[in-house]
Amino acid sequence: MIPAASLALQPAAASGPDPAPAALPAPARWQRLWREAVRDPRELLALLGLDAAAAGLSEAAAAQFPLRVPRGFVARMRHGDLHDPLLRQVLPVDAEERIVPGFSLDAVGDGAARKAEGVIQKYRGRALLVATGSCAVNCRYCFRRHFPYGEETAARDGWAGAVAAIAADPGIDEVILSGGDPLSLATPKLAELTARLAAIPHIRRLRIHSRLPIVLPERVDEPLLQWLAALPWPLAFVVHANHANEFDPAVDAALARLRGAGVQLLNQAVLLRGVNDSVEALADLSERSFAAGVLPYYLHQLDRVQGVAHFEVSDERARALHAALAARLSGYLVPRLVREVQGDTGKRPL
Repeated sequence: MIPAASLALQPAAASGPDPAPAALPAPARWQRLWREAVRDPRELLALLGLDAAAAGLSEAAAAQFPLRVPRGFVARMRHGDLHDPLLRQVLPVDAEERIVPGFSLDAVGDGAARKAEGVIQKYRGRALLVATGSCAVNCRYCFRRHFPYGEETAARDGWAGAVAAIAADPGIDEVILSGGDPLSLATPKLAELTARLAAIPHIRRLRIHSRLPIVLPERVDEPLLQWLAALPWPLAFVVHANHANEFDPAVDAALARLRGAGVQLLNQAVLLRGVNDSVEALADLSERSFAAGVLPYYLHQLDRVQGVAHFEVSDERARALHAALAARLSGYLVPRLVREVQGDTGKRPL
């Protein structure tokens, strides 16, 4: 059985959705929707007309890594379908409890790459800021599901330590905002961070990795767009969708608003058994994301963190799927098939 994560290891509430009523203005719509997310696995299954026993629901897995999924994302799931690809990504199941050799708590070497509190540097010229431990959706295959967010968040002390570490290294020219999900922070908090980064002359690019435009498109509101448009650097915005069904008109509209703010949109997906491990599913994902103005970027092989082995697709199968995808689609629609390997100088092509 996988040891339960301590509270410090579990994603915290977002900085913003739960302010003291007397201290801050009324929450934005996205924050209210965040609060209304489904957190009870049995409620999720009931909404979809599904039986908990038949679904393989695991209360122990949910206790280790809690369920969280916005209701708008639930609405895109197929009613009565135990094998729905969106449901499979979020439902805690018995298979997570198996201990499988080769699957570890830190599958990608985040700990070894720590540069400062909340700062990870694995590759030349790039530093990743763990801006927050909070996400709008807890994906069951998450490679940071055991990450010590309580100890490693860049926002501590007004970003002081993280910003100082980046400022002290002139070799860093790109900063990546990650987490958790950086857009779970309130926009004024993000603006506070980027104002401090803007004072560092050797930063040339900013990259944001966020799943919120996909799972909670209401997050792309006017204050966020104003902040993005005012940033002083070229901006790459990497969203995360694994299946074409994750897109709907609200997501399309949010992505269009991001493009209107001058953002370059890319998609990274994870190859997941039972979710997108077919040529048809991968082709649909690439075509649907491009139709929404998002260029396919990476298709990641699964990071081998404890609790996710039931999602794994073999490298042989992954290569065959990728080759078939390349034979079917135009080159710009084919994401790069990669794996992250601790100690490598970049993502390893497969």
